[in-house]
Amino acid sequence: MISLDAELVRRGVRGDRDAVAQILAAARPWVLRYCLARLGRINGSYATAEDVAQDVCLTLLRVLPRYREVGRPFAAFIYGIANHKVSEAVRVARRRPPQAPLTELTDHPDPTDGPEPLAIAADLSARLRRMLDRLPHTQREVIVLRVAVGLSTEQVAAILGISPSGVRVAQHRALKRLRTLAVAILDEVAR
Repeated sequence: MISLDAELVRRGVRGDRDAVAQILAAARPWVLRYCLARLGRINGSYATAEDVAQDVCLTLLRVLPRYREVGRPFAAFIYGIANHKVSEAVRVARRRPPQAPLTELTDHPDPTDGPEPLAIAADLSARLRRMLDRLPHTQREVIVLRVAVGLSTEQVAAILGISPSGVRVAQHRALKRLRTLAVAILDEVAR
């Protein structure tokens, strides 16, 4: 999790290049994990999630001078940017039809996984994303931030602006709902 010293953030806001570099270096890994968890494979590629994470970092760099402390952690500020950019990417992806990737023909065999493992992974990713999409917003965000990003209950509470006990309740309800959905999917597959 990104836990930045308040003085480092203040230096970054004032334009200190070293502080800005440290802030971006700390933020990038968890922003990428968040984007990958929320977006997964769109149109058969993780590139969109990586592009969105990069866009979040660029936006953070651009708006950092305007950041003001308002009693919430700096991570909540970054999360707000990431959540907005992910939502925007989802809207754009739903409007754009998937495009087949262009590949070059070579004389060498492709060392990557064949089409079957890729199809299975894409199907699993799509099923998990659909299951997450069926959760209420807060429950989905709690699961993504706790499981995919690896934040503590207290960190998620600070980012989402709810109590730690509210995070635990939302996580419990979300996991219970996900179990129910997973059982329904397994029953459907078994038929």
